[in-house]
Amino acid sequence: METMVFLEEPPQPTELPNEDFMTNPSLAMDACFTAFDKDGDDRLSLNEFTLICRALFRNDKGHIYVVPSDRLEQMFAVFDKNEDGYIDREEFQFCWNQWIKTIVRPISAFLIVDVQNDFISGSLNISNCSAQQNGLEVIEPINKLLDTVDFDAVFYSLDWHPSDHVSFIDNIKQRPIHPTSPLNADNAQVYDTVIFAGPPPMKQRLWPRHCVQDSWGSELHKDLKVLEHGVKVYKGTNPEVDSYSVFWDNKKLSDTTLCGQLRLKGSTDIYVCGLAYDVCVGATAIDALSAGYRTILIDDCCRGVDLNDIESTKQTVISSNGVIVSSREVKAMVEGRDRRPELGYKLAMELKNSESDLSKNNACRRQSQHQQQQQQQPSQ
Repeated sequence: METMVFLEEPPQPTELPNEDFMTNPSLAMDACFTAFDKDGDDRLSLNEFTLICRALFRNDKGHIYVVPSDRLEQMFAVFDKNEDGYIDREEFQFCWNQWIKTIVRPISAFLIVDVQNDFISGSLNISNCSAQQNGLEVIEPINKLLDTVDFDAVFYSLDWHPSDHVSFIDNIKQRPIHPTSPLNADNAQVYDTVIFAGPPPMKQRLWPRHCVQDSWGSELHKDLKVLEHGVKVYKGTNPEVDSYSVFWDNKKLSDTTLCGQLRLKGSTDIYVCGLAYDVCVGATAIDALSAGYRTILIDDCCRGVDLNDIESTKQTVISSNGVIVSSREVKAMVEGRDRRPELGYKLAMELKNSESDLSKNNACRRQSQHQQQQQQQPSQ
């Protein structure tokens, strides 16, 4: 897990202005700009932007996270639209609305992946895999998060396979094997990878029959807390294509309902956990990052199949500007009191691409906040 580094407290001002973002958004933005425009020239230099980052990127104890100088420069360049070396008030409006407000008040979705009977005590019990991890152990910390953290949305994914699914080893003779496959239907074993003929040729890891639709094995574990407003997302329903990620099938032929629902809710941050760490959880986290979401993997709420693959999953998430945390850190992050620079950098880089899901979700977020603001105003 990544180690965070802290700086000592910088000179004042160290905090963002206290004006309420919702009731006085223009006043708050102007106050922030003025507070950090140290030389009063009505524009922000890189050094002044650095002070904003020192105020933004800190944990709930007030300690400041280090932001490498090259990343500060890259983030600054996103908001210096005219490339004159400064952020003027017009450019800061974009910085404020699209970046700072998301960092301070994220919209967080909790995505609980495949906590189903078959992965815990059924046909694909992960404790029988090489890592020998107990899937039951994720339930207590997940339930605690559901009890104590006010997520904006909660999703439960379920593997939901038809009985003739391509991943089941006992179905291997139902489809022709490609001549380049290292194994054939007679000598392939569980967890091996074969190449089906297609077309097109398709690599497929073979699993025991699991999570067959409407079976006991496909049900969420009875001890997992299922919120009334939680949304179930079903994947792996196409018999010809496996689907590890909750976003897409493995061939990116079709998506699930998750993308649209996240966009509708204006989600900015996705907290991912469940089973199995190095298979469906990892694939989901990587797809979330690829779609542009600020992605947080909750380490102690995951269990996996292979230790080397678990480590590889962690490294991929970190190298893609996601973060890996323990469940005890989640509440402060959801509430905007623990603000990680990796996630701020991720957001800034996504803002360069107006077509990313996160940019589109920010538009939904602003519209929703405007509607809430109007509803809160007293009638005349």
